[in-house]
Amino acid sequence: MDVEHFKRQLLPLHPKLFRIAFALVENKADAEDILQEAYYKLWNRREELSDIRNPEAFCVTLVKHLCLDFLRSPRANRHDEDITQAVALSAGSSPDEELERQDKVRQIRHLIDCLPDNQRQVLRLKGIEDCSMDEIEQITGLNAVNIRVLLSRARKLIREQLDKYYT
Repeated sequence: MDVEHFKRQLLPLHPKLFRIAFALVENKADAEDILQEAYYKLWNRREELSDIRNPEAFCVTLVKHLCLDFLRSPRANRHDEDITQAVALSAGSSPDEELERQDKVRQIRHLIDCLPDNQRQVLRLKGIEDCSMDEIEQITGLNAVNIRVLLSRARKLIREQLDKYYT
């Protein structure tokens, strides 16, 4: 596989691969590092890539495994600032409203972090990264029914906890 074929076939997958990596490691810089590592591995195996029937699925699986390896490693220093960026700031709010909004964001972030791993992963992929059900199935290996159940349970648990906190 030459450089041009590599670029044509794999670089269009970058946005999707980044969303997957970011959803799993929850940090923009770490997700970018993982993608660089993935492209390095793909480039080193470029001669074997022509034998792969579904390069997209292969790349998604590679990124998923690199993310899981990263999360198991001691260098997994996850940050919350990227999640905070996903929440839009309200422009004309009063200081009281802004403080209340920040408190809600902090509380929701805490509740998401307390969810079981599979619920947290599915909720982040669907709610924050806006992945489709097919993408979530591909990333997690779960079927659509399991994903819907996990999403429903996660949302219900967060809703119940927020109701307790704010009543």
